[in-house]
Amino acid sequence: MRARFYSQGEDHYKLDPDLKAILHTFAPGLPQEELSAFGKLVGEEVLEVAHHVDQDAPPRLQMHDLDGNRIDRALLSPAQKTLLEKLRPMIRPAYEGRGWPLHYAFGYLLADGGLYCILTITHQVAYALHKYAPEHEGVKRDLLYGPAFGATWMTEIQGGSDLGANRTVARREGNAYRLYQGDKYFASGAGLADYAIVTARPEGAPAGPKGLGLFLLPREVEGRLNFTVRRFKEKLATRAVPSGEVELEGSLAYPIGRLEEGIYYTLENLTVSRLANAAAAMGIAKKAHLEALFRVRRRTAFGKTLLQHDLIQHDLLEMRLRQVGGTALAFLAIQAFDQAWEERPPYSEGYHLARLLSHLAKGRTAEHASAITALAMELFGGLGFLEEYGVARWHREALITPIWEGPANIQALDMLEAILKKRAHEPLLAMLGESPRAQAEAHKILKKLQEEGPWYAKEALRALADVVTVYALEKVAAEPFPELAELYARRFLKGETLPPSAQRPELYDPWSSLS
Repeated sequence: MRARFYSQGEDHYKLDPDLKAILHTFAPGLPQEELSAFGKLVGEEVLEVAHHVDQDAPPRLQMHDLDGNRIDRALLSPAQKTLLEKLRPMIRPAYEGRGWPLHYAFGYLLADGGLYCILTITHQVAYALHKYAPEHEGVKRDLLYGPAFGATWMTEIQGGSDLGANRTVARREGNAYRLYQGDKYFASGAGLADYAIVTARPEGAPAGPKGLGLFLLPREVEGRLNFTVRRFKEKLATRAVPSGEVELEGSLAYPIGRLEEGIYYTLENLTVSRLANAAAAMGIAKKAHLEALFRVRRRTAFGKTLLQHDLIQHDLLEMRLRQVGGTALAFLAIQAFDQAWEERPPYSEGYHLARLLSHLAKGRTAEHASAITALAMELFGGLGFLEEYGVARWHREALITPIWEGPANIQALDMLEAILKKRAHEPLLAMLGESPRAQAEAHKILKKLQEEGPWYAKEALRALADVVTVYALEKVAAEPFPELAELYARRFLKGETLPPSAQRPELYDPWSSLS
């Protein structure tokens, strides 16, 4: 596989000194041996299996068994099934008292959108049961320790991110409910999930998002299929996770917690997956960055290696600034969530801050990942556009990160709601008090947001994210992060060009410290 990936067989944690510095800052004390072992698993097995699934063996839908019974089961490559069980332990840390940063660090290193999606939606079901439905402890254990998989089916064909438009109706039947008129149109994990959490409106509940309840939907009830999968979708990337269309008509489901709080539980779950999206976006970007770092050392053009050319050094600095900036922003948001995740409605200002940071991180990391992976393709030249090599896939994978868990417009509107209704900007400004420059910039952005409202919200999302990124980078003491923070501020906050004084290996080449 080294013919496809330069990083095949390598320890991907060892190759990433910038990640180590960021984790040391925002999650000190993580087990280095575990992270290194996981990095080796990624380099030695994940790269090969994920590429095989993407190119040759995506999941297929088997709708009937030999006797003609409807089963709607996803058929996975044996290699993917084996790998998923090796990866399953990465979803357990928070539930074993080890915190969220370790899980998200594993997610960053895994950096395969399809595989990580399967694992994320599995533990999102466990998350809801852990906090709000302890009567399903057995289901939670099967999800975390095997053999079950989970899914989160929230949106519907007619509304998408507009959850208030959902039509699925929940009709009470004893201690459970039957779900009707459900068309979960973009259902990740369809055909694979043994349990899903789904949104539905109990009969008599008000219209809009606050009328939605959250339910646990088993795949089978008394040995019979409890819902149907209409089809799997053909996707540009994330092919390892089967995504399909699920129909709910008379499906048995169990209420989670208080039904009138269903929208809050749903938004909590979205925060979990938005942080996963942020970590994965920067992990995918890093995979492309690693390939580029190998490439510029090996490829010769015009009498010298690519690494020796001025413009290549400029490109590498641009990539590194985006990479460290997005990664620091993501793990700052993860740190805030780790401190507040056990809260229940109504939430503290600490939780609202964590939610606000998740919107900033989700939106900006997706932009960085798309830019980094595109530039990596360019540095490979024509080879970067060929599917037979690995770098092209990283760009395809990165392109889902702006869309999953709500595109930038949704993140901007949710950010605006968190500011206007929850006053989440107040703890944000207090946090930024450690950096007068960042706090002053944030005040300017918030003032303009107040004046212009939704029209400016998307630009405010990006601008606030960059302010918080500078703050996060300033907190990383390891060299050369103080200078990288200044360069990030110059490039993205001020919109200025990078100065010639930054043309130094310790700035544009993260591996200069390893040599």
